[in-house]
Amino acid sequence: MTDRLYYTDPYCREFDATVTRVGPRDGRTLVTLDRTSFYPTSGGQPFDTGTLGGLRVVEVVDDEDDGTIAHVVEPLAADGAGLPQVGDRVHGAIDWPRRFDHMQQHSGQHLLSAAFDRLSGIRTVSFHLGAGASTIDLAREASTGEIEAAEREANSVIWDDRPVTIRFVDEEQAAGLPLRKQSARGGHLRLIDMGGFDLSACGGTHVARTGAVGVMVVAGWERFKGGQRIEFLCGERALMRFRSLRDSTAEGMRLLSVAAAELPGAIERLQSELRDHRRAAAALQIELAAYRAEAFAAAAEVSDRGRLVAQAVDADAAALKSLAAAIARKPGHAAVLVSTSSPALVVVARSEDVPFQANAVLSALTAQFGGRGGGRPELAQGGGLNAGPDAILDAARRAIRSA
Repeated sequence: MTDRLYYTDPYCREFDATVTRVGPRDGRTLVTLDRTSFYPTSGGQPFDTGTLGGLRVVEVVDDEDDGTIAHVVEPLAADGAGLPQVGDRVHGAIDWPRRFDHMQQHSGQHLLSAAFDRLSGIRTVSFHLGAGASTIDLAREASTGEIEAAEREANSVIWDDRPVTIRFVDEEQAAGLPLRKQSARGGHLRLIDMGGFDLSACGGTHVARTGAVGVMVVAGWERFKGGQRIEFLCGERALMRFRSLRDSTAEGMRLLSVAAAELPGAIERLQSELRDHRRAAAALQIELAAYRAEAFAAAAEVSDRGRLVAQAVDADAAALKSLAAAIARKPGHAAVLVSTSSPALVVVARSEDVPFQANAVLSALTAQFGGRGGGRPELAQGGGLNAGPDAILDAARRAIRSA
């Protein structure tokens, strides 16, 4: 069994220990010690990283079967040279900024969960500490007012700078204590007391005083599995998010020449103007398509199937469709329009009195040149055709003749 130094001293950054086991597992090299300050992934909190001797520790694994903690290390050489041997004394050093960040987030989670429980009777179902943000999952949805109240209460306890204490009790003693939730573990329990505000069984690492959490902000929330997922940030993470929002807001203010409070209104006006411009552009595109259709129709190829406009056009899918539809509104006319881009876009359209099916012609083209698409007998469109416009148009002519 490994002596877990972080249980009693989460601020222990460096330590010396004796190697008890070294060996491969699933293609990785694991080193086990008689004592360690490295925290393994557990209870929603990620593992620590750092160094062990001259080796980089990239993961820490808790072997619950025998109570040992294994350190996944990166060997200095492919043949394993430089690995410590059983009985060697090694010096360990954890990545302190990563550890302290996890301590801030995990301690903040206790306070936020306790605040929801105390103020609104909402239980926390699970907790996850991510690389950029952390979340708690609540048993039911909280209102905006309840979320703001819990955030305010948690910060009040942080700013009180209350002591955070660690103690150990047995199962019988724990039964008589006001734990926020019943522990899933039995036997000897490690309790974290957040200055009398929250008392929970927990094996994670925490700050020594609530003030070290710094500040907590709720960054967002969403419905999740019948309840609600709350995203929050503590300490430096909250500072980094603030800086990002500050910089984004400042850039938006600069671009729109408005004050911060005027940004939402300015964006709403831009969105409204954009919708108006899009409607106007669509109307103009239809009008332009009608004029271009006349020019294309005048130069249409004449056959026993009617008049066919087979052209390569520098346009997007919407413009091709508008132009082809405008041509097909003329009796006795059909159109096969191909974009000049690669892979190619294709639109096939015909008037009601022209005897072939547009979707059948398109199917023949995609079968020959790849891509996909579909439509109706009167109009079909597709994309992703891997061929030049001339080859596609020639194939379309053949498909129409044989229809």
